[in-house]
Amino acid sequence: MDIADILSRDAVIPGLAATSKKQALRDVAQRAAEVAGLDERQVFDVLLERERLGSTGVGHGVAIPHGKLPGLTAIHGVFARLEEPIDFESIDGQPVSLVFALLAPEAAGADHLKALARVSRLLRDPAACEKLRRAADAPQLFALLTEASTTKAA
Repeated sequence: MDIADILSRDAVIPGLAATSKKQALRDVAQRAAEVAGLDERQVFDVLLERERLGSTGVGHGVAIPHGKLPGLTAIHGVFARLEEPIDFESIDGQPVSLVFALLAPEAAGADHLKALARVSRLLRDPAACEKLRRAADAPQLFALLTEASTTKAA
C-alpha cells in the first residue's frame, strides 16, 4: 500500500495553526470530513477516543492519530504540518509538528494496519521528516509524501 492510495492533494495542510492537541485533532477532523465526505464531529470523536487510550504521538515530533468509522468505504489520510510544535503527550515528551491522521472502514482489518505501518515507516525516517518540515507548500508536501511512498515501497 502506497501513501498515494490513501492521501489526496486536498488532504494536505501545510500550516496548521493549532495551539493544542485537541485543536489539532479538530482541524484535522474538519479536513478529513471535507475530503472523505464524513461527519466532522464523528471523525473528531473517533480520533479523540483513540487519544484517550494513549497518545498517538510516536516520538521525534510525529503523531499518527487514527481510528475506524462506520460507513467509510476506503482508508483516508490527512497530513498536517503545524506552524508551531505542540504538546501531544508523545512517548518521548517532544512536541509534535507533523501529524498524519488515518481513518479506516470498520472492517478494514489488515489494510488499516498496513496503512499505519506504511505511514509509520515513512515518518520514522529523520531525513524524510526534515524534508517535510522544510517543504515550501502543500504541493511540495504531497510530492514528498507520495514520492517517498513509491520509492520506499516494501
